[in-house]
Amino acid sequence: MGRLLTILAAILLGPASTGIAAAQTYPTRPVTMIVPFPAGGATDTLARFLAEQMRPILDQPVAIENVGGAAGSLGVGRAVRSAADGYTLSIGTSTTHMLTGGLYALPFDLLKDLDPIIQIGSEPLLIVGKKGLPADDLKGLIGWLKANPDTASVGIAGVGATGHLTGISFQKETGTKFQFVPYRGNGPAMQDLLSGQIDFMIEPSSNFRSLLGAGSVKPFAITGRARLPSSPDIPTADEAGLSGFFASLWYGLWVPKDTPKDVVAKLNATMMQVLADPQVQKRFTELGIGITPSAQQSPEALRAFQKAEAERWWPIIKASNIKVG
Repeated sequence: MGRLLTILAAILLGPASTGIAAAQTYPTRPVTMIVPFPAGGATDTLARFLAEQMRPILDQPVAIENVGGAAGSLGVGRAVRSAADGYTLSIGTSTTHMLTGGLYALPFDLLKDLDPIIQIGSEPLLIVGKKGLPADDLKGLIGWLKANPDTASVGIAGVGATGHLTGISFQKETGTKFQFVPYRGNGPAMQDLLSGQIDFMIEPSSNFRSLLGAGSVKPFAITGRARLPSSPDIPTADEAGLSGFFASLWYGLWVPKDTPKDVVAKLNATMMQVLADPQVQKRFTELGIGITPSAQQSPEALRAFQKAEAERWWPIIKASNIKVG
């Protein structure tokens, strides 16, 4: 009888104990992190840096797979279709994991088909003008735009990108009108800003670090809630007179939906440990990215934030009738 009870107990507890063991030993092989952009960009640079920090904690390599195209939706789609076992991670930005849901008819649901791990950090945008622009501060810029409707030109890194939508929001908040000039990325737009071919830009602040250092452009304000440590003299838009105007490019990490909760918890704990490292924090400061406060680093916090951002920006996209190719 005793032997029979032992066998029955083993049968009943077997699946549960196996699951516990799997969660405790995960990962047992290399993990892949899909970057929805070509190699060399800001998100790719961040992903490769984080992958190296995760390696010793997970005791497994974290390989980067670049899958660019369609504003990042190809890479995100690949992650959505991957096995929900914790071995495929999806890193991305507010563009790839939120804005594209309002811009494209995607074959997946950004808010439901990926499970969040953590919001990594965010980067404010910078409102910056060419040197010859007849305004010296944000109030002056807004005044000039109002006095010259549909005259100014604003360079954007692509139709429907973060800078484009922030520019539309800026028009709405200030009652101004100006022309958007789309480019294939921020690089070509900044060249035209320097040569005076366009009047100003509203793009992620890190793009302008070298230009600010050289004094080649006029900074008016950042769209963050606090000033940049690297540029403490530049006021926030809120401080400069445009109350409540905030926008950022934010970064997060996800896995396919239905990934085991224990695996999600381990990945979240791993990333929290990475982000708490002083050397990592120093590197983020150099990159111009503010790390998400620890109280907001839970999967639930990212899910709520992603949903709130979609509720804010998708109506703006719809109302603006933005057409993307």
